[in-house]
Amino acid sequence: MMIEEKKLTKEERQEIRFIKKETMTCAKYLRRMEELDGMPGELQPFLDTLRTVYVDMKNPLEQYHQKTVGTYCVMAPQELVYAAGAIPVKLCSGNYTAFSIGDDLYPRDACPLVKAVAGFQKMGLMPVYRDCSLMAVPVTCDCKKKIVEMLEQTHSVVPLSVPAGREDEDIDRYVEELYRFIGTLEVVTGNHVTWDSLAVGMNIAGQAKYELSRFLKLKKSMPYLMWGTHILAVMNAAAYMRADAWSFHMNRLNSELAKRIEKGEKVTSRNRPRILLTGSPVIFPNMKIPLLIEEMGGILAADETCMGERGMSDPPVVVDDSFDGILRALANQVIRPCSCPTFVNNRERVYRIRQMIKDYQIQGVIYHVLRGCLVYDYEYQLLEEELGKMGIPVIRMESDYNEEDVEQLRIRTEAFIELIRLKQAA
Repeated sequence: MMIEEKKLTKEERQEIRFIKKETMTCAKYLRRMEELDGMPGELQPFLDTLRTVYVDMKNPLEQYHQKTVGTYCVMAPQELVYAAGAIPVKLCSGNYTAFSIGDDLYPRDACPLVKAVAGFQKMGLMPVYRDCSLMAVPVTCDCKKKIVEMLEQTHSVVPLSVPAGREDEDIDRYVEELYRFIGTLEVVTGNHVTWDSLAVGMNIAGQAKYELSRFLKLKKSMPYLMWGTHILAVMNAAAYMRADAWSFHMNRLNSELAKRIEKGEKVTSRNRPRILLTGSPVIFPNMKIPLLIEEMGGILAADETCMGERGMSDPPVVVDDSFDGILRALANQVIRPCSCPTFVNNRERVYRIRQMIKDYQIQGVIYHVLRGCLVYDYEYQLLEEELGKMGIPVIRMESDYNEEDVEQLRIRTEAFIELIRLKQAA
């Protein structure tokens, strides 16, 4: 007699569908990245980290036996988390499957990133989310503000009020927020943050920023040294790696790239249009636009996004080495040079992009807007005017966390790249 199989509940069926769709989608995008010609061998550890998190659905940080602190913006200094004896993990997500679940929980026009976070929180299946002892949420927009209440249902949460300006009084207020952050970290971890532990945290994060600065110098010397999609994978992997491990593998990658320069090796021999990607963050596995740029004949030569190089390109400058002076240096580092549109006056972003166009010999700019991301959408017109003065073509591309718009994006990307080619030939 056959034993009747247990009937699955609605929740169990939903979990099975979630895992199947989640892992298949992420595996597909990893495979497409690995199929790009000329992939450096030392890139593999970064792709393996993304695979561990999103395909194997495991937590790569559990091997360290330390508490983890989830952060939802680069404005939560990772140095403070390391100083408390914990490991920071960036939890902003570009996951299509989680987005589809969050879409039922949040308003239609809410940011896809926040919907994906809500989806992961609702399912409770991702170890990197589930294992966090604390969530740190810098409030940079209305959607980020509203996820605090949702996260508090399962985790300890500390919201950080980000000032709208960059004046001295704004820095003072953010230093107070960082002191409050430290107090929460101490309670959650059971460790006291001292000057010595803060110095350790500064060194751990500082080494990663040093290796990134080495990488940026290498990339500037040869426009076709490495695919931009691969670079974004490296930066996304940093979200789920301890900074010293990321620095170790970044050092090896830098050494491999330096040898490429010596030999004159490029990922492509074609004179592809060099594209700068800016606007809303590109977060794995939502790699549609970077892959389309390079599959349609361009090369993603640089990015100006918070999940890319901007995320840790500015080291803190310590003038006063007292405890308070170091916190002030961290507050300055995350506020003054930051080009996030959360600030009232954001001319810094224009200056940064103008400099990047010069440094990376940029020939066209793609302005990425996640549907519902109003703070970035507001700034498109200003940037379009500035780039027009420079004679640099720019296109606004709005997308969501799904694959329904891929063909439309493909057509627009191909047409934009052809426009650049015609402009250069004229």
